Amino acid sequence: MLNGYLSIILHAHLPYIRHPHFPDFMEEDWLFEAITETYLPLIDAFERLHKEDIPFRLTISLSPTLCEMFSDEFLKNRYSNHLKQLIELSEKELVNTRRDGLFYETAGMYYERFRRFNALYYRYQGNLVKAFAHFQELGLIEIITCATTHGFLPLMLNKESVRAQVMVAVKNYQKYFTKKPSGFWLPECGYYPGIEEILAEAGIKYFIIDTHGLTNGRPAPIMDNYLPVSCGKSKVAAFARDPETSRQVWSAEEGYPGDADYREFYRDLGYDAPYHYIRPYLHSDGVRRNVGIKYYRITGDVPLHLKQPYKRDSALSKVKSHAAHFVFDRQKQIEHLPGPPKADPSMEDKFPIIIAPYDAELFGHWWFEGPEFLQAVIRRINHVQGLKLITPSDYLKKHHRLQVSLPSFSTWGDRGYCEVWLNGKNDWFYRHLHKAEARMIELACKYYNGKKIPLNPPVRGEIGGFHQLSLREKALNQMARELLLAQSSDWAFLLTTSHSECYAHNRFKTHIDRFNRLYEQIKQGRIDPEGWLNHIQSEDNLFEEVDYRVYATRSHRLFIQRNEGHRLRHR
Repeated sequence: MLNGYLSIILHAHLPYIRHPHFPDFMEEDWLFEAITETYLPLIDAFERLHKEDIPFRLTISLSPTLCEMFSDEFLKNRYSNHLKQLIELSEKELVNTRRDGLFYETAGMYYERFRRFNALYYRYQGNLVKAFAHFQELGLIEIITCATTHGFLPLMLNKESVRAQVMVAVKNYQKYFTKKPSGFWLPECGYYPGIEEILAEAGIKYFIIDTHGLTNGRPAPIMDNYLPVSCGKSKVAAFARDPETSRQVWSAEEGYPGDADYREFYRDLGYDAPYHYIRPYLHSDGVRRNVGIKYYRITGDVPLHLKQPYKRDSALSKVKSHAAHFVFDRQKQIEHLPGPPKADPSMEDKFPIIIAPYDAELFGHWWFEGPEFLQAVIRRINHVQGLKLITPSDYLKKHHRLQVSLPSFSTWGDRGYCEVWLNGKNDWFYRHLHKAEARMIELACKYYNGKKIPLNPPVRGEIGGFHQLSLREKALNQMARELLLAQSSDWAFLLTTSHSECYAHNRFKTHIDRFNRLYEQIKQGRIDPEGWLNHIQSEDNLFEEVDYRVYATRSHRLFIQRNEGHRLRHR
């Protein structure tokens, strides 16, 4: 007998980082590490489960910036070289560790792993978007989208800016997956009342919110976070994160990834190996860095130099026990939930749903054994009663009638009310962003020509838009790209966490400076046609689907369209 559902949602995102004018770049490693340690292992896990005819349904949000980087030929070539270096280094490690049993076994694991992932990468022609799309077509995963550059929507001053982040993202999804997305990941789970209207305009059916955003809704939901709600007239559904499943995986104190037998993240061969040996695998600056080969386990609360060697078999044994514990707890959680009130007949057939959203990089990058854990959870669920994996879209197809409730302003992160993205370290961002929003809207309205924005995006490579653009239109579209990139929530997050602060500061400043320079050139009618505009287009060469007209206000668009209709009637 079915008692309820579990929906595992992985949020996959990285900021757009591409620096072709440098031989190598430290922050590009974020993408390369994520591909090797998270995205290829996930694809590998999906392939294994599919070959064994094990059914499953997972949801994964692929942010537009991540899709653009996955598809960029320059970055694909750099990653291919990165993976070849890992294979070469792991082969050397097989020789170096041949007299040390435990280290030799671990070196062999890395060598086999990198070779397998290399074959997997080339099997999909280096196109990871194509790989994920393949599993969506098989009906095993559902891919949803996110704001275009992961912009933090609650702190945007104008509705037009939020609308642009949503509409460009939907077009980007169409470009890669040939249909519109059903679901939307709100960056940082940042919700404010009214955003559901913009999502509805874009054809979005549901979004994910943090627990307190739903439980503090009006009226209060009848089953807390265990049933979605319909957000008023928009009819867009809100699904809320379950705190118990988050605690078991995320918590530094209680979470599974902190187990002593799992691989230690912070001790890496890039720092342990003799410098002359590791130098060929460092960047051109020669600075030591993580190379992705780690020989130690967490061990416990001891200094790094006292960590004990990693034992793969022990770690995989823990994966099975933790997966069994996780599934058992979900069964009991569902069983002990009170049913919907009998007085409400519309709720009688509603099964509760546990929403378990996680950052995708937790699985593999931060928690090395995470992809194996997901596989073990899926296998376990297929052999238990009362619990079934489902996606939010599947749930909505089964349950059309939902309680109507409007969630409250909320985010995830420390304290749950946007303090990570608005504090004394990063609050100065917003005066620049708000001014840029106003300038973008000003020019979008001024040059809006009444033409409908095309429904379908261009094929990749058509930088500049949907038709033969004028120089001014190219500059306006590039302004939109620079604003979108400046709005990325990653820059504010990095300043808050004191991680890569200089890079975050410089990236924000670069995009704002480029935006303002384009604004002045357009206003003065002095756009540089060959030099600088082409240069920044070659660097920030993403989102062919951007059309500056998306920033025009609704009232202005309606005014132009009415005037155009009046003119045509009286020709």
